[in-house]
Amino acid sequence: MSRNNDFACLSDFDEQKQAMTDTRRYLHAHPELSHQEAGTAALVAEKLKGWGYEVVENIGGYGVVGRLKVGDSPRSIAVRADMDALPIFEETELDYKSLNNGVMHACGHDGHTAVLLGAAEYLARTRHFNGTLNLIFQPAEEASGKSGAQRMIEDGLLERFPFDAIYGLHTHPGAPVGQILLREGPSLAAADMIDITVRGKGGHAARPHQAIDPVAAACHIVIGLQMIISRNVDPFDAAVITVGSIQAGDAPNVIPEDAILRMTVRTLDKTVRELIKTRITEVARAIALAHGASVVITPTSGVPVVDNSVKETAFAREIATELVGEDNVGIFPVSSGSEDFAHYLEHRPGSFLRLGNGEESALLHNPNFNFEDEALPVGAALWARLVERYLQV
Repeated sequence: MSRNNDFACLSDFDEQKQAMTDTRRYLHAHPELSHQEAGTAALVAEKLKGWGYEVVENIGGYGVVGRLKVGDSPRSIAVRADMDALPIFEETELDYKSLNNGVMHACGHDGHTAVLLGAAEYLARTRHFNGTLNLIFQPAEEASGKSGAQRMIEDGLLERFPFDAIYGLHTHPGAPVGQILLREGPSLAAADMIDITVRGKGGHAARPHQAIDPVAAACHIVIGLQMIISRNVDPFDAAVITVGSIQAGDAPNVIPEDAILRMTVRTLDKTVRELIKTRITEVARAIALAHGASVVITPTSGVPVVDNSVKETAFAREIATELVGEDNVGIFPVSSGSEDFAHYLEHRPGSFLRLGNGEESALLHNPNFNFEDEALPVGAALWARLVERYLQV
């Protein structure tokens, strides 16, 4: 598309495309798990410093923030990319496949980081904005416990690097390469992880009447939990309870003392979220009591709903349409997947976007997934133009 009021456009990233591709492929070949992103963080910090950003490292772990102030406007914006990889054995035959056996960028965080670095270089070179830009490179988005967003916020991110709005994006398999997808309101589900320990009384498998079998109670609890969805939740409200792990005993002729259920709960509505957590406790305790057992219920972590604010989403849609044309801008479907970007949205308005990775792309968290390099200039131009328009001179 032609230039519009001299803001960033796709052609501005023609010469930079190879550098972004090289960065993305290096990161793909050198993935690091949550809370272990030392090498990725160092690479990011080095590049940002070289382009003139004020850089602060080790925020909430290996988090990096690059800040650039131009002009005298009090307005400020943040753009976030995640950096961690997954514990997956890569099955691609790429020349740049993972060199860290059993660790893989199967969720596109290598691409997210390269996209934001591409925009960072352009914005530092052109400085066509008035205000403060905060670039957040976040660790541990995939962490099963406290996530990188939570840790960075607890480490003072919002106070140390104040911003008026925040944006982020995620690659989207199934959409054409470079298509930009948005959605206002609840978009990605809250995810709560809950452990239930069922405590019985151990004994001999031949004499179950002398024991209290926690395995039998646990199995009934699993079935009972599904009734919460079908009988307590409005059919028009999306919710999922998945028990992904049952651990109990080591021998077939022994009734164990305990059985442990580990589950995730996905919801898109705050009221439904609290209802389900309450009912899980009530149902588990009642079923355990019927078996003569007891339960200990432990919430292990929680990610809120990604609730994109209307104003910020509309603004991003306007930028995307200017950049790639209305035919290449769409609405992404509500997903029961989750994203710790939601933690930022609990404190500041913003929007989480999707960037098409190809209709034939492997799925996320698949050992054959690969971020599409042709999408890099689109993502970088989107961030550059959005920053320039938000902090317009």
